[in-house]
Amino acid sequence: MLGCWFQEGVRGIEASLKARKNGRVEYQTIAKPAAAELEISRSRFLARIERVETEAEARAVIAAAREEHPRARHHCSAFVLGPGQRTQRSNDDGEPGGTAGAPMLDALTSAGLSDVVAVVTRYFGGVLLGAGGLTRAYRAAVADAVLHAERVTRAPRQHLLVRCNYDVAAQLESESRRRGWIVGEATYSDVVEREFAVASEDVSALVALAAELSAGGATVTARGSDYIDVPD
Repeated sequence: MLGCWFQEGVRGIEASLKARKNGRVEYQTIAKPAAAELEISRSRFLARIERVETEAEARAVIAAAREEHPRARHHCSAFVLGPGQRTQRSNDDGEPGGTAGAPMLDALTSAGLSDVVAVVTRYFGGVLLGAGGLTRAYRAAVADAVLHAERVTRAPRQHLLVRCNYDVAAQLESESRRRGWIVGEATYSDVVEREFAVASEDVSALVALAAELSAGGATVTARGSDYIDVPD
């Protein structure tokens, strides 16, 4: 029979539970790209928003927009990354300062989104819109794309690997799904090893459940933590 024991990482998670719970930050991003188009005084504003995780990915999306529309005069951009929207960048790309990138960024942050880049490609229609007109147009283009985007929540989760017998594995998987925990992939040999992703405050419950179902025969190992997409 497998001995029931706790890795040091599991103990560390439980010891810092209160601190981690208080500092936990969930945020929303988009599930897939979205787009919108506005025409104002013969100028066309083509907005696209895409999910990204790094500045390099964001800049690649901006570069792709330039490549797709080489004859457009402006490709203004903004992106937000990470929990708490900790990284924010914007670029007016030749428009008067503060009339494009900043309002685009505001459209993203006010919508509560992160890990998102927005690019608005402008085809100039020959009519000057003025600072106020540009600001409203660029913000509205991004806001319209956001309105049509499917959202997804990202949250920090602890990854735990449970090693147990086959009969226990089936019960543990069923109960974990009932409680809303994320059940990962499994490997099979003489025993089953399956990964679970749970919130910090649920670590103790998962450990206790594994011990209860296996009569002390399960092994639980902490595998680190990261942000993942979670069901609403």
